[in-house]
Amino acid sequence: MSRRRLWIALQLVFVAAVLGFLAWALRDAWAEAAPRLRDADLSDLAIATALLTAYYCMFVVGWQWILRALDIRVTYSVALQAEMASMLAKYVPGGVWTPAARIVWLRRTGTEAATPVVLSSILLEAGLSAVSGVIVFALGIAMIGDADAPLIPLGAFTLVLAVLLHPRVFRWIAVRVFRPFGGIELPHLPYRVLVALLGFYAVSWLVGGAAFLFLVRSVGGTAGVEAIAFLGGTAAVGAIVAVLSVIAPSGLGVREGAMFGLVLAVASSGVALGAVVLNRVAITLVEALLLLVGTIMWRRSRVRAEGALTSTT
Repeated sequence: MSRRRLWIALQLVFVAAVLGFLAWALRDAWAEAAPRLRDADLSDLAIATALLTAYYCMFVVGWQWILRALDIRVTYSVALQAEMASMLAKYVPGGVWTPAARIVWLRRTGTEAATPVVLSSILLEAGLSAVSGVIVFALGIAMIGDADAPLIPLGAFTLVLAVLLHPRVFRWIAVRVFRPFGGIELPHLPYRVLVALLGFYAVSWLVGGAAFLFLVRSVGGTAGVEAIAFLGGTAAVGAIVAVLSVIAPSGLGVREGAMFGLVLAVASSGVALGAVVLNRVAITLVEALLLLVGTIMWRRSRVRAEGALTSTT
């Protein structure tokens, strides 16, 4: 318990330090961003929010697809609840709540699924979305021209992930990693399914890039549709940084810093800072709203099922 409290304390100190450093380093950009945020265009914000909602809804479909490949059947409302609960759980210091939230939510809805298999689905989702995001990012750079981006580290990271995600390699690793926890027997994952998921997640990042474009425009940015792939890839890189920076809950501050540096390729510093701040607010609100929607959908379906059972008895 003392180690866990120490870890949480370190996380809180780290986030405070990162936010403090960003506030100081970006003080000039903030002076430009603050009035832009106050006068943000509400119609652009509404469009961005709708597109972000579509992005998250697509992400849930992707996880359902992975679960089905692992012989786990869940309804969309259950998958939506579990996914959004895990997204919000990233803000809780401790590091274990993100996977725990999905496992607990699935059990709460009566889904029979072994914990190692659910964890494997989360790892597959994270890996496949990361690889597809880097591909979209590379496409985006090609479309907007040269940008100051860490292409070599990203390329190496993607190559390693691609090897680890190969069906045979992933199954071999999963069996050995989860052996101390009672073992696991993953079903065969067809390579064509993983390739199809890569394409699906790439499309979802483009939807996320369109949402980010409208956030940029809402604070006075002038980026065009040619920047959608780049902005979607930027969001993907931000998500990767958030996952890798395990000490920062939900990558708070670290994610924004990485995205800010990349968005400068298509926007001024004030616009870039305003857009990444709005992005954090928007994704959190959409995650909370979709968690509520998923819960309502599941409860209504359960009530209908109970009513149908009552009427037949």
